[in-house]
Amino acid sequence: MIRLVPRTDTPLVLQIATPVMAVLATMVAGGVLFAVMGHDPVAAIRTIFWDPLFGPAAGYSRPQLLVKAAPLILIASGLAVGFRAGIWNIGAEGQYIIGAIAGAAVALAAYPAPGMWIFPAMVVAGAAGGWAWGMIPALLRNWFGASEILVSLMLVYVAQRIAAWMAFGPMKNPEGMGFPGSRNLQQYPAAANPELIAGTGAHWGVVAAAAAVLATWFLMSRHIRGFHIRAAGIAPRAARFAGVKPETLVAFCLGLSGALAGMAGLFEVAGPAGQITDKVGVGYGFTAIIVAFLGRLHPVGILLAGLLLALTYIGGEMAQLMLNLPAATVQVFQGMLLFFLLGLDLLTRYRIARKVTA
Repeated sequence: MIRLVPRTDTPLVLQIATPVMAVLATMVAGGVLFAVMGHDPVAAIRTIFWDPLFGPAAGYSRPQLLVKAAPLILIASGLAVGFRAGIWNIGAEGQYIIGAIAGAAVALAAYPAPGMWIFPAMVVAGAAGGWAWGMIPALLRNWFGASEILVSLMLVYVAQRIAAWMAFGPMKNPEGMGFPGSRNLQQYPAAANPELIAGTGAHWGVVAAAAAVLATWFLMSRHIRGFHIRAAGIAPRAARFAGVKPETLVAFCLGLSGALAGMAGLFEVAGPAGQITDKVGVGYGFTAIIVAFLGRLHPVGILLAGLLLALTYIGGEMAQLMLNLPAATVQVFQGMLLFFLLGLDLLTRYRIARKVTA
């Protein structure tokens, strides 16, 4: 009889191999799905994973890789810190939306004045907005024992309604001929987040994502707070005896992840998105959860996973145009990826053994 035996130590090779196996399994399962739908599976997989990097339109799609990856990496870096401590922020999408609104509010309040202070103030406001939204589940957990999973998730829908209210009300463009949505911040030089190097797709959000990867690596591997986070995730009771205060960690982790998600929202609304609309949330906060786990909650892994998930976004859009695949292709692929990752993750925590019967 076959049984699963808990591992005392997980080999590094297995930790690296499992995400790779999950990606390959997703490709195979996706190919089967495309074949059932009546599409050429090889052409579909090539369009999604190969053509954005090396296809005829790669000159346009390659720079988009950084544009799509930056918010995923930025959000996932904050989420991973909390996940390592056993603190589950599922509402980064809401913090992303509130950060976008808070940052855009600074720009719209200053419009049309010039000034180098405007964009930095927007970044601070975006981080503060995301931090404040993340602190709601933190305080409710610390004061009343509420589940941060449920509270943070429900706050996503509250944030979406606030965004719709802003787009149709207080932030509505007075020169927009009655259409919902704020002014286009890309057309306001003091508030815009343009490409820093032409043709690369790199804007200030990409710089912030790279900084977040370095900062979280330093935090988790070189700082005492990182030790507290790891200890709380591995052995919560032992961490308390070592002087770790759970309430402080909850506030720190949810505040940090909220601030980074809010910054991601600001960089998007000042750059690629351009304005506050009722559709300002595009699912980056939820996809970043997959990025965090696919990257094994490690900064370098998150960087690579963010690029991979960004590739599925771009490839999925190309597949819709070129192969007439449904718009839900990207979500299906991402869902499959998480499914296989969680399933194969058993191999990192357990080993297969044969039960000897008498």
